[in-house]
Amino acid sequence: MADFSVPTQGGPSGQDRPAAERRTTSRRGAGKRPDMVTITDVARHAGVAVSTVSYVLSGKRAISAVTQERVLASIRTLGYHPHAGARALASRRSNVIALVLPLRTGMHLPVLMQFATAVVTTARQYDHDVLLVTADEGAQGLRRIAASAMVDGIVLMDVEMRDPRVPLLHELERPSVLIGFPADAGGLTCVDLDFYRAGAACVEHLVALGHRSLALLGAPAVVYERDTGFARRTRSGFLETARRHGATATAQPCEESYPAVRDGLARLLAERPDLTGVVVHNEAAVAHVLAALPTLGRHVPRDMSVVAICPDELAERSDPALSSVLIPAEEVGRQAVSLLISKVEGEPVPDATLLDPRLTARASCQSIRR
Repeated sequence: MADFSVPTQGGPSGQDRPAAERRTTSRRGAGKRPDMVTITDVARHAGVAVSTVSYVLSGKRAISAVTQERVLASIRTLGYHPHAGARALASRRSNVIALVLPLRTGMHLPVLMQFATAVVTTARQYDHDVLLVTADEGAQGLRRIAASAMVDGIVLMDVEMRDPRVPLLHELERPSVLIGFPADAGGLTCVDLDFYRAGAACVEHLVALGHRSLALLGAPAVVYERDTGFARRTRSGFLETARRHGATATAQPCEESYPAVRDGLARLLAERPDLTGVVVHNEAAVAHVLAALPTLGRHVPRDMSVVAICPDELAERSDPALSSVLIPAEEVGRQAVSLLISKVEGEPVPDATLLDPRLTARASCQSIRR
């Protein structure tokens, strides 16, 4: 015979059920694994109607403090977790956001994971989970994610200047936020470090120390070939600021292996023997640059001052400790999620959020003034 939980005439909470009946029903569900416990089990355990448990979980109707505490105690005892699909049907939300982070050649995984970690931890503060999408599917992948209704919104990373995914973002019903800026960011919500100003800040620091012959060792060549926004803007900021200050400047890609880094430095020093200041915008190459320079007769900082654009922990553990502009992965990830949740909730947000660069002077630079 089917066993139904029916509220008595005493009200939906079932508080007026006979004590013996409440004791009998309260034991049901207690032996189940938490992932098998249902809202009906919770109601039986607490001696209330299923609708009462639902109201306690949703907060859509006032429930007496005594009944609410009894329901919550049953939830804790049974280890009940509301079914995500049921929540989605009720709210028309999935409580999931997508982080589209295609793993492409030339990307430094440890720094990418800092961004991803920031997105995940911030999303949890908003009671959202994160679907991490690492396949490089372009616009087709975005369309698939949005059409599936798996997510409430999308955070997009590794943005190119003329990113083929951008036109589709204007058409999708799901809101989106970009970590990075395409060439045409009109109508989009974007957040990132101001990489143009980051490149400029490195030049200004070296020029203030008397350096007039500078070089930028940038991302791997493939990153420039994709016309990735952060690399392009850093190079522009470096070259244009050096020109304004009357400094001689060169910018070139930098690969990630020690032999490639050393060969590139050897060629650069052969062409520019007067070089005294280097900016490194390639986290994977930082240690190789510091190791290769002494083998080429240039000691840091006595013969060569070095500034990096990288996370603080990488700069601090280098030998010598590197003067650096921080890549604020945690702050960028936090703001990206905050902006996206605001858009999901229908709240207005700014189109562009550019974080000012912060340069910290350490032991890798010194003045060359006499």
